[in-house]
Amino acid sequence: MTRQSIVEHIPGLRRYARSLTGDPWAADNLVQDTLERACSRWRLWLAGTDLRAWLFTLMHNLFVSQLRQVQRQTAQGRSVDVEEVAHELLATQATPGLGLDLQRCLLRLPMDQRAVLLLVTVEEMSYAEVAKITGVPVGTVMSRLSRARDRMRELMDEPREAPGRAVAEPVAPRPAPVFVRLK
Repeated sequence: MTRQSIVEHIPGLRRYARSLTGDPWAADNLVQDTLERACSRWRLWLAGTDLRAWLFTLMHNLFVSQLRQVQRQTAQGRSVDVEEVAHELLATQATPGLGLDLQRCLLRLPMDQRAVLLLVTVEEMSYAEVAKITGVPVGTVMSRLSRARDRMRELMDEPREAPGRAVAEPVAPRPAPVFVRLK
């Protein structure tokens, strides 16, 4: 494993991270965390094996871990920074007229289906590679991919919003955040 061999995979890692998170800043943080972990654990990579698959596995596992951590914190009713929430609200309002484009449709897929769809279609990985990265059997990869494609067709066929009118999207209920003013 050389620096150049890792650098070659950064564009693919960024695409996958952006699709997983839906946010360019969070995606860049995820890529950075992945590269830090790869550098700190380079001895765990077996020479002669697929470096690309190893890096994507690291990223996938990091994302799932971070997602679980956020869910645990939310379930425990941890406090939320007011400025952070305000920034997120402004960011969503800063992009007016977002219709049901591809990115929004992708983000409406369940995470497991989205990951499989992106790895197979965008990163052009085989079902076996995706199974290794996600830690599920090949048959599960195939069924998730089929469900993801079907759901994407449904989402893309939904009527686009007219200018000035918003299309209602189903939103999962979230626990109310606890706001704490920071000094």
